[in-house]
Amino acid sequence: MIFRRALQREFVHAACAVFVVLFAVLITTVLIRLLGQAAGGRVPADAVLALIGFGSLADLPIVLTLTVFLGVLLSLSRGYRDSEMVVWFSSGMPLTAWIAPVLRFALPLVLLVGGVTLFLGPWAHQKSAEYRVQLESRDDTQRIAPGVFRESSGAKRVFFVEVGADDGGKVSNVFVSEEKEDRLSVVMASRGSLHTDGKGSRYVILEQGRRYDGRPGTPEYRVMTFDRYQLRVESNQQSVGPSKMRAKPTLDLLQKPDRRALGELVFRFGTPMAVLLLALLAIPLSFVNPRAGRTNNLLLAIFIYLIYNNAILVCQSWVSQDRMGFLAGLLLPHALAFALLALFFYSRLAVMPFWRRRMAGSAPQAGDAASGAQDEGSTP
Repeated sequence: MIFRRALQREFVHAACAVFVVLFAVLITTVLIRLLGQAAGGRVPADAVLALIGFGSLADLPIVLTLTVFLGVLLSLSRGYRDSEMVVWFSSGMPLTAWIAPVLRFALPLVLLVGGVTLFLGPWAHQKSAEYRVQLESRDDTQRIAPGVFRESSGAKRVFFVEVGADDGGKVSNVFVSEEKEDRLSVVMASRGSLHTDGKGSRYVILEQGRRYDGRPGTPEYRVMTFDRYQLRVESNQQSVGPSKMRAKPTLDLLQKPDRRALGELVFRFGTPMAVLLLALLAIPLSFVNPRAGRTNNLLLAIFIYLIYNNAILVCQSWVSQDRMGFLAGLLLPHALAFALLALFFYSRLAVMPFWRRRMAGSAPQAGDAASGAQDEGSTP
């Protein structure tokens, strides 16, 4: 009982450390991608935090899968490095005795991965798509930020405001560039504000400025000076289009099982199964020779994970393209992983009888040497 508690505690500590590192890498990757989109004007700066949350929830199954796999692998590898596994095998316990403790640790996380993959992940994808549509539906005035050139949603206007709104809601030093067909209009004003009429239409009111109209490449330009200029802002009504397969709820995929839906189900049902098999696969892969390199088994484990994950994705693609049946696509990568698991266990267990014979054979020889020494000492 004490050993079991210590083992579970070590699994939990290793998994927590792996999860923190991998989740930090995930957040950093999503943040860099969204910051690049925000710098290019494709994503508003105030929407980055929400999109990071949705993106991290959608990719959480990958982090949890590696957490379980590496948590078990690192814990058992430490036992080999510290010679604790020598004591384990010397007491007559086989390698398969680790299966039950590993399953007790992995099964709750398998259920968690299943819940995230089947329900939370599609919800995060759906909310992220809806939020992006909502951002695209905002009018051009809501995209403006002081000191930044902003392009309108239709890519026909460019806005620039040097100083933000004051207490009266007016901005200073406004620049608006608008292109219609082959003509270009540039408006510069010292002040600007927003106005909404009784019908809900929004207007930009510019004061004390100039407007330049003309055709680029020709000297045909007209300059107008105004005290008040009114520019209507049209809101962009975006409708939510057909959602991607990753954003559809699992129940909808089960109710309408076309080939694309079946391909997505191969991935969603296959991910929890992969977590369970990878946790068991970490038992024979954790062997470390203290006299050799300590990272060889870790590199092999990561290589196996990449092949396993890509095999699931390939089967998902084949099912979506109607090149493979649903059951075959669902079971084939896991059947290969189970065969590899059995092969690794057999190769590790085949070494144990030879090792035990050497240990058993060395003990009588030491006893015979001691008795021989006593006989020699008793000879007159």
